[in-house]
Amino acid sequence: MTVEQQYLLLPGPTPVPTSVLRALSKPMINHRGPEFKELIEEVTEGVKKIYQTNNELVIFPAAGTGAMEAAIVNFISPGDKVLAISIGVFGDRFAKIAAEFGADVHKLDFPWGQQADPNMVRDVITQDKDHQIKAVLVTHNETSTGVVNDIKAIKDALGNHPALLMVDAVSGLGAMNLPTDEWGLDVVVSGSQKAFMLPPGLSFMSASPRAIEISKNCKNHKFYWDLDSALKYLRKGQTPYTPALSLFYGLQEALKLLLDEGLENVIKRHKFCRDLVRTGVKAMGLNPLADDAVASSSLTSVLAPEGIGANKIRKLLLDRFGVVVAGGQQKLDDVIFRIGHLGFVRPLDLLAALAALEIVLYENGYPIKIGQGTNKVQELFVKKEEA
Repeated sequence: MTVEQQYLLLPGPTPVPTSVLRALSKPMINHRGPEFKELIEEVTEGVKKIYQTNNELVIFPAAGTGAMEAAIVNFISPGDKVLAISIGVFGDRFAKIAAEFGADVHKLDFPWGQQADPNMVRDVITQDKDHQIKAVLVTHNETSTGVVNDIKAIKDALGNHPALLMVDAVSGLGAMNLPTDEWGLDVVVSGSQKAFMLPPGLSFMSASPRAIEISKNCKNHKFYWDLDSALKYLRKGQTPYTPALSLFYGLQEALKLLLDEGLENVIKRHKFCRDLVRTGVKAMGLNPLADDAVASSSLTSVLAPEGIGANKIRKLLLDRFGVVVAGGQQKLDDVIFRIGHLGFVRPLDLLAALAALEIVLYENGYPIKIGQGTNKVQELFVKKEEA
């Protein structure tokens, strides 16, 4: 089965719409000329609409991790005390990047598969009477587990503490509501290969006025990620270094699709896809790792049944049906498989994937009847049409 026939259901990269693929093939232009100035100004304003922000926003040629590093080096100086909230692999990554650049990192770990407890965050912040904590790092959507954090509650837990709230929203932004300005989020990073429906290669970072002021006195090392330089060039309609021109064209088209659909409808569509998958796997007798109350709209992590490893299920789905799902990471390897449902994933793609999963489970001795899960999913389609 060729790659073009696959059902790509990963937490990223995600499928790319045909019109975006066409846009990627546009001819090169002068990145110091008027055409690019018009392009970068248009897409920057478009990304701000997805962020729901009027804050400064810059676009870096990088994966989401690049933007995470940019956030650290522009707002956190060596020796600064940082509170890193982690519920999985990517929470750990944010903390590790901060430590690599000299921050005094204090981690607040929560069990994988659970949401961070805002009350515990409040307890730590309340004890910081001298305001030694300069920044709080948190993951919006933890891709390794399929859990979404309550970012608003965490922001509220900080109260009047002056620490910057810095959010890794790489896999959550655009799939779930994250109103940057309304919630008072200081720094938010995200990536192109998720809900933005683009290939990997672009990342985005917004910064509040307060964060901008702090960045002016930041003592960390930076060159490629220098926010001040990026903003100076952006005012001229340029980037400091050669931009990923093709991806900018793709971003222009992807933003048109998203904004024509409307952000509220995009978020509803992702929620519907989440509900389809969770309904299907539960009806098969399988258990999602995350509870409904904290479940991500970007992906669903499913515990593999005893006797059939998650990696075997993934291999059979790929070899037999061309269905590509992700595996578990680190201690969840071969324990869970992760079904992505963000970006340009159609609900019928998910129905087909769930049908394939039923067959794989049935053929490997799992007690299931064909149609046991997919019938319930089809009922959701009918209910949606009737609503």
